[in-house]
Amino acid sequence: MDKNTEEFYARLKVELDNSNSWPALYLFKFIVPSVNDNVERVELAFDCMGAVITTTKSKTGRFTSISVDVQIKDSQEIIDKYLEVSTIEGIVSL
Repeated sequence: MDKNTEEFYARLKVELDNSNSWPALYLFKFIVPSVNDNVERVELAFDCMGAVITTTKSKTGRFTSISVDVQIKDSQEIIDKYLEVSTIEGIVSL
């Protein structure tokens, strides 16, 4: 992980800890290209967590937005999930 990425996640952790008391319900939002197993890979990242996952395809069908509502134990778990899905080609975390 490069220095800018490390700094981003360090700031995000501080902001999450300042604005939440843990455990907390957290909404992840992603956009992925609608190819291969991209949507399934995001869904698998939240498997067995009791997450409510909603997907919506774009008008052209080229992209899929994914919303994941899930109970999270702490800010580090959020960062770990973002890092886990960051390996999916073309994913955008909102």
